[in-house]
Amino acid sequence: MIKSINIQETDTSTIYKYLSSSVTPRPIALVSTIDAQGNKNLAPFSFFNVFSVNPPILVFSPVRRVRDNTTKHTLQNIKETKECTIALVTKSIDQQVSLASCDFPEGTNEFEKAGFTEIASINVAPSRVGESPINFECKIQDIIELGSEGGSGALILAKICTIHINRSILDEYENIDPFKLDIVSRLGGSWYGKTHIDSLYKIPKPVSKIGMGIDNLPDIIKSSNVLTGNDLAILASYDSIPNIDTKQINTEFNSDEEQHLQAKKLINKNLVEEAWQILLMK
Repeated sequence: MIKSINIQETDTSTIYKYLSSSVTPRPIALVSTIDAQGNKNLAPFSFFNVFSVNPPILVFSPVRRVRDNTTKHTLQNIKETKECTIALVTKSIDQQVSLASCDFPEGTNEFEKAGFTEIASINVAPSRVGESPINFECKIQDIIELGSEGGSGALILAKICTIHINRSILDEYENIDPFKLDIVSRLGGSWYGKTHIDSLYKIPKPVSKIGMGIDNLPDIIKSSNVLTGNDLAILASYDSIPNIDTKQINTEFNSDEEQHLQAKKLINKNLVEEAWQILLMK
């Protein structure tokens, strides 16, 4: 049974609850700003992502408070000074970030409240977060107000001018190791996600070849009651049905279902070539 929500007939708090709980997991931006008087501010935002590489643009959105339609100090500071730094949030600092999210009075330095170390930036005035392994220094390219009521966001387009990466999270090829990064993600309510071995996996991407597509799989495979859409997509990532000699396989199956179950086990082990061998047996 489907629960359908008519936006026009639903209050903002309920819409926020469902949106923030469904569009997950989201990365968290820990944003450092200063106001025109030099007062420092540090606050986290999970409406955040990278939107462009050339130019390099990070986008985050401070949302107006639903209860009283007030704006965040971060937004006010950015309008005044047009600069910020954005630090990524890892498991080792998640409780400090949660503390920094409190609605402290204007002018409060959350670096001090949450126990973070300030590091001077190179090209912008706001400080970097010493405990974060990745910091971005940014100049504000644009601010797009999405509304004027409680719950309305303001898209902040932050153009990166410098990236700071702690070498401790790099592998031997100078790539960021996701396990060393140990990033934290935001879900709905009080829920967060963390990085561990069971939560990450790879999907090989075709580089020089285009997959044949599920529509070109044999009918007996497409109509399988065992193989899922994901299983079929893995098979269909081949550019054509492989030419495999199955005469050397001494396995017999009593039904298509049994044959497909064996193929599925192989697919789950990333033994796709072997799965094709099973599936192409007569």
